[in-house]
Amino acid sequence: MTIPRRASGRAAALGAVSALAAALALAPGGPATASPAVPAAGSPSGPASAPSSGPHAREDAFARAATQFGVPQSVLEAVSYSWTRWEGHAGQHSTDGGYGPMHLVDGAAFERDGRDGIPAGGERRLAADTLGRASDLLGVSPQVLRDDPSANILGGAALLADKQHALGLPTGTSSDPGAWYATVADASGSPERDTAVTFADDVYAVLAAGAARTTADGQAVSLPPTRSTPRRADVTRLHLAAPRTDPRLDCPPGLGCAWVPAPYAQYGPGAGDYGNHDVAHRPVSPRLTTIVIHDTESSWDTTLKLVQDPTYLAWNYTVRSSDGQVDQHLDPKDVGWHAGNWYVNAHSIGIEHEGFAAQGATWYSEPMYRASARLVRHLTDEYGIPRDRAHIIGHDQVPGTTPSTVAGMHWDPGPYWDWEHYFALMGAPLSARHGAPGHDVVRILPGFENNIQPVTGCTTAGAPCPAQGTNFVPLHTAPDASSPLVSDTGLHPDGSPSTTEVADIGARATAGVEYAVAGRSGDWTAIWYLGQKAWFLNPTHERTAITVGGLLVTPKAGRTSVPVYGRAYPEASAYPAGETPQAVVPLQYSMAPGQRYVLTDAAVPTDYYKAKTFSPDTPGDHVDIVGQDRYYEVSFGHRVAYVRAADVDVVGR
Repeated sequence: MTIPRRASGRAAALGAVSALAAALALAPGGPATASPAVPAAGSPSGPASAPSSGPHAREDAFARAATQFGVPQSVLEAVSYSWTRWEGHAGQHSTDGGYGPMHLVDGAAFERDGRDGIPAGGERRLAADTLGRASDLLGVSPQVLRDDPSANILGGAALLADKQHALGLPTGTSSDPGAWYATVADASGSPERDTAVTFADDVYAVLAAGAARTTADGQAVSLPPTRSTPRRADVTRLHLAAPRTDPRLDCPPGLGCAWVPAPYAQYGPGAGDYGNHDVAHRPVSPRLTTIVIHDTESSWDTTLKLVQDPTYLAWNYTVRSSDGQVDQHLDPKDVGWHAGNWYVNAHSIGIEHEGFAAQGATWYSEPMYRASARLVRHLTDEYGIPRDRAHIIGHDQVPGTTPSTVAGMHWDPGPYWDWEHYFALMGAPLSARHGAPGHDVVRILPGFENNIQPVTGCTTAGAPCPAQGTNFVPLHTAPDASSPLVSDTGLHPDGSPSTTEVADIGARATAGVEYAVAGRSGDWTAIWYLGQKAWFLNPTHERTAITVGGLLVTPKAGRTSVPVYGRAYPEASAYPAGETPQAVVPLQYSMAPGQRYVLTDAAVPTDYYKAKTFSPDTPGDHVDIVGQDRYYEVSFGHRVAYVRAADVDVVGR
């Protein structure tokens, strides 16, 4: 919630303070000085009922707050869902100081910490002190609003009611939810019309579809679908600014993108002393096939400084955690240096998300998911990239280029990125496209909030990470939870089992990824994974995978082993005379007779984009060298991989 703080002349009119304090038992810190008064229009209609406890306490808090402040409960819940998905985060703040289910921002914290929110090359981002404003309206200590989710919800309801009254719009729990559209747009905190309207449209999409989930602290909240007609014309009452436009931006309307360019600059005397990306002519040359999802492992300000450093490296977009702000750094036609695999770089758009993989939900916010999903939906439509988990991948799915690079490949966005929710926001739910029962391919879909798997090493090696939802199922050597995890020879060359350490992805099958079934035993299913059978729990009463359709690859008859590659480079004869061919080096994995792997792309480009000098006009440079050899992309393990078409047969399921 980001409504600017101002002097609260309406505190008395909006707050039956003593009743609120009694209902919430707000003794800690004591209520702020205010005079109880007769409730006015848009104000509480009477004392709040006593707070409840148990798994429905948060839903009850929404009902009490809606009644207390005359806000339709559906609107209050939809706004909260669009900020935090109803999470309280145990009193911890988001990256811009937002607390609790209503994301009340402690703007004073920015002043105390000396944070000014100035992104490099951008405008000042003011932190609205909505926590302080709600504190004034309720007459309670700001600390209470930080620590108590029920009080936090009351604060959010008070802010919405206050704004609705100030705009001269209808109030009351029975008022038309559509009449709150302008107030909801204002709650976005954006001074720009398109961004504010996009937030409001998201809230009303939640209203229309409904939502239900159990939060990380065990609170069950549901929002039934609510029919309403948003009164979009009321937004003119907010006097918002027209959107900024920049012809260099490649973003969907209303997303609120800013152009913060990565420099293409020479910083040394050598032809190769330049950064931090390469010019190209995508999607024609090379062809765009993939979007890679990253996290920054640094704060927003640090990230923007890095991407503007010509001696560092660049990616195409960055998404901010606090509000989903998107900054674009490269035109998608150009090649960023982001994936650690030049072949993948040449064919992908890289999107960084502010956050730290080991901290998960602390950084991966609902505004971030929504903004990123809207961006990816736009890019996949524009460039014809399939909206699936073989073409929208994590950095943790990018393969090493040679055996020596496998162990050093990255593992972000990590086990706490909610792929299922992300794809649902794109309009491409991973649960869709079921095949007929009995097929021997599964798509991993374990859920997220309730899929709490053992993960260690987030802060200290071997120490358990805080319990939270995860996006994977662990893979075992036998249909038994006490059996060792399978080994990944790229990460554990000695053949030792994989571990539960947060960075050890060697025995994880992640949501949305498809695998060929290798066997079944009771509640367990085996898949072919890195050249071995890997078992995961898939009970009939609570499936962690669904059956899907498609094609498989298997070694051609007579082949004792099929090599697996981390890039699809051309054959030597494809290179011009005098040009040294790039080595086509198999990884340390192989495909054995009888094994099957899911064919995820039968038309991957066989090419090498040569870009070694600063000047795009250098003869023979910045060219795409295309071969005749054919490769298939396959789901081979946690990462994607490539096999030569000549080595395998394609079979139906």
